[in-house]
Amino acid sequence: MNMEIRYSNHPDDSKHYDTETLRKYYLVEKIFIEDEINLVYSHNDRIIFGGVTPIKETLKLGVCKELGTDYFLERRELGIINVGGAGNIIADGVEYDLEYRDGLYIGQGTTNVEFMSVDSKNPAKFYVNSAPALKSYPTVKIDLEKANKVQCGDSLTLNKRVINQYVHPEVCESCQLVMGLTILEPGSAWNTMPCHTHERRMEVYLYLDIPEDQCVMHFMGEGQETRHIVMKKEQAVISPSWSIHSGVGTQNYSFIWGMCGENKTFDDMDNIEIKDLR
Repeated sequence: MNMEIRYSNHPDDSKHYDTETLRKYYLVEKIFIEDEINLVYSHNDRIIFGGVTPIKETLKLGVCKELGTDYFLERRELGIINVGGAGNIIADGVEYDLEYRDGLYIGQGTTNVEFMSVDSKNPAKFYVNSAPALKSYPTVKIDLEKANKVQCGDSLTLNKRVINQYVHPEVCESCQLVMGLTILEPGSAWNTMPCHTHERRMEVYLYLDIPEDQCVMHFMGEGQETRHIVMKKEQAVISPSWSIHSGVGTQNYSFIWGMCGENKTFDDMDNIEIKDLR
């Protein structure tokens, strides 16, 4: 199991970052690595995110020095969405079948979590988010149909989309993790505009369904001091609580968002009007 550490910084610092430095501190270019659990530990609200890609082997969620616990979920909870082929997850002896876009919430205190693919030629790609937790909630499988759906945006403003809330109070209980999948309609390109911040929570985006010759321009920074990062398929970006997190693609796409922090109120946002952006 690989665990990369990413440290927090003051918002004033990012004003001085060039493209290379922005990408170094906020962008994660490689999420899914064959037969590996590849994770990033961010000191922004101590979220852990990354990819689990079993092909020839069953991969077991281990423990590491950074956690200081006897097992991974001793003081954590876990959200998972499969963005690859069919796979199976065994959580404390109970097996869950996850097809493409199926999700799973695993509660704090689960001691053993194993990941496997049904077909090595079309392996599962389990994208995971984990947040600190001090209470155990039941493990729940969440397929795309079970996710709470929020229709929003408009084709006139190029942001018509469906927000599929997987780990969310409307679907299942969690301590602080909120996680879901947003799918943009054909002809739409903006994922969040007007944009916002939420000082009470940080967020991570994983961009998906982007053809090799296309990209998403992910905007970050303070509303009056914006920056951007060019994103490709299956790349993730860290968004601190003080930063906007909005993107526009060269065509429609989808993305997984995950949040943790002080609350689970999805619409607890500090909105920024388009006219005030700089």
